[in-house]
Amino acid sequence: MPTRNSYKTENPATINQATKRVSSTPLLISITATTDHLAISHARTAASMAVNDIKLADAENPALFKCDAGDDVDFAGRANWLRAAVLGANDGLVSTASLMLGVSAVKHDVRAMVVSGFAGLLAGACSMAIGEYVSVCSQRDVELAQLDRDGKRGGDEERALPSPVQAAAASALAFSVGAILPLLAAGFIVGYKLRVAAVVAVATMALAAFGYIGAVLGRAPVARSCSRVVVGGLAAMGVTFGLMRLFRVLAD
Repeated sequence: MPTRNSYKTENPATINQATKRVSSTPLLISITATTDHLAISHARTAASMAVNDIKLADAENPALFKCDAGDDVDFAGRANWLRAAVLGANDGLVSTASLMLGVSAVKHDVRAMVVSGFAGLLAGACSMAIGEYVSVCSQRDVELAQLDRDGKRGGDEERALPSPVQAAAASALAFSVGAILPLLAAGFIVGYKLRVAAVVAVATMALAAFGYIGAVLGRAPVARSCSRVVVGGLAAMGVTFGLMRLFRVLAD
């Protein structure tokens, strides 16, 4: 019966193969781990470079990436100033043009038409400014009371609240911009019919422009927005002119 020493002596090849397999196992593990580590490092580097490229392109052209993504556009934040600007200009245009057409239906004098329009501009701008100031002040008081209850008074949230003075000035300016258009259209035309046609044409084009601007900034359907604004403005001017013409007929 072979002893342990004689077994080692009789099977040297088997012992050498086993020794090689055992000694090569840590090397294979080490090589595999190193390869995996390099692959992970390379993937992380490539991902970091891609993120940096996207950030750089976004910084160079932010509007393109934000509009395509659609999720980065703050439509709720746009709503307040967009509403004030578009509605203010639309109100100034429609109310002043309607007032001028109503006066012209009774009296064909160009001076009466322009003076009434200018008075409507001043009265409307003051009314818009006061109304917006009171509205924003009321909103600010409610939000300040909520901040007091939450214990956040005096922080960034309070400083981010809208300013009543700025809102009033913006509303008055927007109203004046819309109201000045029919005044400019009628102020240099002597003929009555041509003057009325010029006011209606300028008001229609301006209403379409306001509707288009509001639709683009708010990312709403352009055709529906423009048609809604134009039809509403023309209806207001037509009703005012028709009722004042009826009043003239009854007065005579």
